[in-house]
Amino acid sequence: MTTSDYRKAFVQLKAKPAKLKKYIKHNSPKPRSTGNWKRKCERCGRFGAHLSRYKLHLCRQCFREVAPSLGFKKYK
Repeated sequence: MTTSDYRKAFVQLKAKPAKLKKYIKHNSPKPRSTGNWKRKCERCGRFGAHLSRYKLHLCRQCFREVAPSLGFKKYK
């Protein structure tokens, strides 16, 4: 179950606050401490192909667009 899916049941459980509280406790996603989903691109929000070197925090697609303005040169 993804982060957005577990909230769909809130509509049905609003009438029963005790069950809603228990549902949230057991079905909300755990906070992530490691892994690819912890880091995302600051520019577009993608998770994959993340460049964190030099504290850039950009995905590879955004890095290619921004690299010349940051002073990186393309090797041929």
